[in-house]
Amino acid sequence: MAAINPYIHFNGNAEEVFTFYKSVFGGEFTTIKRYKDISSEQYPIPENELNKIMHIALPISQGSTLMASDVMQIMGKVTENDNRNRIFITAESQAEADKLFIGLSAGGKIEMPISFGPWGNYFGMFTDKFGVQWMVDFDSNAEKG
Repeated sequence: MAAINPYIHFNGNAEEVFTFYKSVFGGEFTTIKRYKDISSEQYPIPENELNKIMHIALPISQGSTLMASDVMQIMGKVTENDNRNRIFITAESQAEADKLFIGLSAGGKIEMPISFGPWGNYFGMFTDKFGVQWMVDFDSNAEKG
C-alpha cells in the first residue's frame, strides 16, 4: 500500500525545526543533505545558502517519514503562517498521544486541547512554535478491537 509522508518547506530554519521534532519523536535522521552537497560550477549555490537544508528526513513510525527542506531565496519565501494543511498523527495509545501533543505543542498555540471528543476519540489540535499545524488522534475503540 502507498504511504503518505508529509514534506514541509521552511525559510532557512529546517534544521532547527527538525532537531526539535527529533527531540519529540526520537529516532535518527535518515537523510541530511545541504545545498553545498550539490553546488558545482554548473550549478552554483550562493554562499549564504550553502549550509541550508536541501533535504532532511526523520522516520516517525513504521512506514511514515517526516521530510523537509529550506527554500532557496531565488524561489521566494514560504508563507509559513498561512499553512492550510495539517499533519494528522494517529497515536497507538493515549499515553503516546499525550506525549506527542505536549512535546510538539510546546511554545506553540493550542487550538483544541487534547481530550475525548463527543465521537469518542482522544483528539487535539495546535500550531507548533514554527507555524506547522498538527492534529493528534487516538481511537480508543481501535485499541479494544
